[in-house]
Amino acid sequence: MSARGRVATCVFLAATFAAACAPSTSDGPPTASPTTAPDTATGANAAVPRPSHVVVVVLENHGTEQVSSNSQAPYLNELAAAGARFTDATAITHPSQPNYLALFSGDPQGVTDDSCPHTFPGPNLARQLIDADYSFGAFAEDLPDPGYPGCRSGDYVRWHAPWVDFTTVPAAVNRPFTAFGPDYTRLPAVSFVIPNMCHNMHDCDTVTADAWLRAHLSAYASWAATHNGLLVVTFDEAEDTSATNGIPLSLTGPMIRPGTYAEPVNHYRLLRTLEAMYGLPALGHAADTKPISDVWRP
Repeated sequence: MSARGRVATCVFLAATFAAACAPSTSDGPPTASPTTAPDTATGANAAVPRPSHVVVVVLENHGTEQVSSNSQAPYLNELAAAGARFTDATAITHPSQPNYLALFSGDPQGVTDDSCPHTFPGPNLARQLIDADYSFGAFAEDLPDPGYPGCRSGDYVRWHAPWVDFTTVPAAVNRPFTAFGPDYTRLPAVSFVIPNMCHNMHDCDTVTADAWLRAHLSAYASWAATHNGLLVVTFDEAEDTSATNGIPLSLTGPMIRPGTYAEPVNHYRLLRTLEAMYGLPALGHAADTKPISDVWRP
């Protein structure tokens, strides 16, 4: 790692642990204090914090063993070491598109391939947030224009942007990645970041994607450490040949209790956790699980 990279890492880690000892600050409408959201799967209540901003980054087609402790992915492993690293995270199926739909709507919507286009009228995370007076946004690299409905442009592909498929979601939530930052106080409550087909590890190597993430997400990660923000990094699926479909998943932010967690987490449980943060009901198969509840600081 370069001297500059080491300095950036130290700043981020210092900010993260300093934030744990100081009162958290909030730039958005949601409160920084923990909120109790109903767990419809068990009838119990799970205490889940409400970040001011959540950014979910979705990468492509790499299993846990291909990323964890891999020298080709130093930034991903720095983030995981500073936050909660899940060692038993799994995707729902193969190939890519049904996993994105599962994470966004709680169901693959009958899709079993990467075909395009599709149109669905049903409920989804974006609509839930908007109806509850929160906000949702997506930032896709190589998207040519806000609200672009096409299946492909350059290295942008629509089958990695499930919000485009739902008639209940305003087209304007799909924005080019150039609109991400630098004023992170203006981010929606929940944002998805979709790198292009190179920088998501689909078409390019791990080193290239990891370097892109450091260059484009480290500023948000450092800012989030002192502004009640959460960064989630996950993958759509492992390689198509993977039987276990185990994927890397990490959560990093001042509300996280750093450590390695061996509990099962899939896209439905991650969706359930995002919904619980904002007091939203569980969608689809997310109702069959419960929010992640043991990684949060008291």
